[in-house]
Amino acid sequence: MGKYVVIYHASTAVMEAMKNATPEDMQKGMEPWIAWAQRCGEGLVDMGTPLGGGLKVTGSGSAPSERGVVGYSILQADDMEGALALLQGHPHIGWMEGCEIEVHESLAM
Repeated sequence: MGKYVVIYHASTAVMEAMKNATPEDMQKGMEPWIAWAQRCGEGLVDMGTPLGGGLKVTGSGSAPSERGVVGYSILQADDMEGALALLQGHPHIGWMEGCEIEVHESLAM
């Protein structure tokens, strides 16, 4: 089994909309995520967390990241196709315009 890092992207507009969400809205918004996690079963190693305030760090310093990374999860699957199968119907993709998912295989050192 391999591990796969799932990175969630969203636009600034999406993140601004989230700041105005009520606790009830946030709880209701998590329901599809919980259903997705249950469908994944043992394939979901770590649900992850939301991310914010990212910085791009270079040899000359740091600056705010412009990549729109808003969260991550860790999956395990036999191969990339298996990881992609676990992401089918993921609630982040259909959440709002501009939301995307990126998945990378974690390679052994």
